[in-house]
Amino acid sequence: MTRSRLSARPARADAPPRAWQRMLSGRRLDLLDPSPVDVEIEDIAHGLARVARWNGQTAGPLPFTVAQHSLLVEAFCVQIKPGWPARWRLAALLHDAPEFVIGDMISPFKSALGDHYKRIERRLQEAIHLRFGLPAVLPETVERTIKRADKTSAFFEATQLAGFDTVEARRFFGAPRGVAPLALEIMSTADAQAAYLRRFHELSAALDAPAQM
Repeated sequence: MTRSRLSARPARADAPPRAWQRMLSGRRLDLLDPSPVDVEIEDIAHGLARVARWNGQTAGPLPFTVAQHSLLVEAFCVQIKPGWPARWRLAALLHDAPEFVIGDMISPFKSALGDHYKRIERRLQEAIHLRFGLPAVLPETVERTIKRADKTSAFFEATQLAGFDTVEARRFFGAPRGVAPLALEIMSTADAQAAYLRRFHELSAALDAPAQM
């Protein structure tokens, strides 16, 4: 029988393992050596809108996505730092962007994986920053503000969706400070993806405004 042309060729025994992922845009992003030219915001928004926070262990019929979480973190940064430049708000929106290819691993598992995982995540984050005109490594003060907003979002998610009581959530994430109380409503995948893209384009458009120079 003639072998089908569509049959996959067997991998060479000495060939390195595949380290890239093909995106719907057609890009091939190397996870171990990512290039900014292979990063597209449409791929990021598509992926983050389909990645569940808390490993999907949240109340309700829909998952709470990393895309919606990222929108919250950016909004909290604005409350914590009124008048923050658009470039740092964009960094906040993109703070979990590597998860569009490596998923959202809960903190205990990240700690168990150790430095190798952190290096992969860091390289992806740096490539994403460079792709969208941000410094590869953010200033420490910016990182601290984003981390504070990230923990604030985690507190509301934990207590309203993930089954934590207030005392337990405060122990792990701290009490929210400097932000308005929030009642979470979970977005659909389509709505989260659209909102993430919309906010990205709003912030990108503001990067060249005189106030951001």
